Amino acid sequence: MEPDARPRLASSFGAAAVAYAEHRPDYAPDAVRWALEAAPGPRVLDLGAGTGKLTGTLVALGVDVIAVEPDPAMLTELRRALPAVRALPGNAEAIPLPDGSVDAVLAGNALHWFDMAVAGPEIARVLAPGGILAGLWNVMDDRVDWVAGLERVSGSAAIGPRDTFSNWRTATAGLHLPDGGVAARFGSPEQAEFPHGQRRTADSLIATIATRAGVLVMPEPEREATLARIRAFLATRPETTSAEFTLPMLTGVLRVRQL
Repeated sequence: MEPDARPRLASSFGAAAVAYAEHRPDYAPDAVRWALEAAPGPRVLDLGAGTGKLTGTLVALGVDVIAVEPDPAMLTELRRALPAVRALPGNAEAIPLPDGSVDAVLAGNALHWFDMAVAGPEIARVLAPGGILAGLWNVMDDRVDWVAGLERVSGSAAIGPRDTFSNWRTATAGLHLPDGGVAARFGSPEQAEFPHGQRRTADSLIATIATRAGVLVMPEPEREATLARIRAFLATRPETTSAEFTLPMLTGVLRVRQL
């Protein structure tokens, strides 16, 4: 990703906060359990929490969660959906928490937006000794033929390498920390995937894809053409022409433990 493209893409979600809250999937509970299984305690920071998709799964699992999100519109949706959660404005490069105050830092479809040269030391600062850093991504299972076809029709701006089973491990393997002193304070990264199929209609799947950053920043004619191409594809596939179908997905996890 070009350095000047990252801020524009990362800041695109606020304009679609309501649609994001409605259409984006939550995260597989088994994936979250695996991410947290070696954490030294129950205090979890959901960093770059968006509208609270991962936060909600953490709440359901009974952990003590704090959410931090930089975009005001996304934070508004999170607070609306989860009013009992402590939700703070802030970002990965300036985390508004004290040193050693959490046992795990989780990021749902967000770790790739962080400037880890700055965020890495911040994450290390707020983690307790032995704490866990984990990134989670919901990925489409492109081992399924029609999903692979959807990927080809959609184009990389709509469904990128981090969004598919075949590519997510390679695309995320180096995201956890930059080289240097901070990286030396963490162990080796581990990756795993957990099934997380989603019930969708053609309309709701298109609405979900429309909340992806690459689509949100497209010029309107290009966005309309992309979504129309996806709609036409879905109309030709027997798997997706019924009123409702299952979109094969997995939650992929990259975790690393602070030494």
